[in-house]
This record gives sequence, C-alpha cells and structure tokens, in this order.
Amino acid sequence: MVAGVACAIVGAAAPSAGAAESRACRPVIDPYPNTRFEGVDIRRIRATAVSCPTARRVARRAHRKALGLTPPPSGIRRFIWNGWKVTGDLRGATDRYLAARGARRVRWVF
Repeated sequence: MVAGVACAIVGAAAPSAGAAESRACRPVIDPYPNTRFEGVDIRRIRATAVSCPTARRVARRAHRKALGLTPPPSGIRRFIWNGWKVTGDLRGATDRYLAARGARRVRWVF
C-alpha cells in the first residue's frame, strides 16, 4: 500500500507532455529602422520548449521573411522558415504569428 501511494504522488508531481511551460521574452525593439515599419516592435514573444534568445531570433528572422511575402487574400500567411512552420494571422489591427518546430513553439505580435 505504501508503494502504491508513493507511485501516485510521483505520478501526480510529474508534468504531462502537453503541459509545457511557456515563458515571456523581451521584445525586439525597432527591428526595421528606416522603413515604413520604423518604431514598430516585435512584442509579446512567448517561448515554449526553447530559450528566449532562440525565440527572439526566430521571431525576428521569420518575421523578416514574412514581410517579403505577398499577403494572401484569406489573411492567413503560411510558410516555412529554417524548418519552422510559421503561421501569421494578418486580420485585425495587429498581426499574430506562431512558429512551430516539433514540440517547440514561438508566438509573437507585430
């Protein structure tokens, strides 16, 4: 009975695979100086299963590629950048992006 209780406690304390923690990262300040996007930051960067420096790099570089693509009529932009599957929702006042690579996720707002 003691072993059963001990196993139950250990099982309850172990995080599930779907419950990965996401962390807030610093924004990328003014990534496009001397363009029409000057002064607009890449913000609300959230990282799941990656470090903040990696999340900021993914957001900055994938977003630069996104700006070079023609916006689709649906308002949802999808492309692959360096193995990351990137989806951008361009509808509304702000653009919301998600980059996924396996269990790793990076979200940001522009």
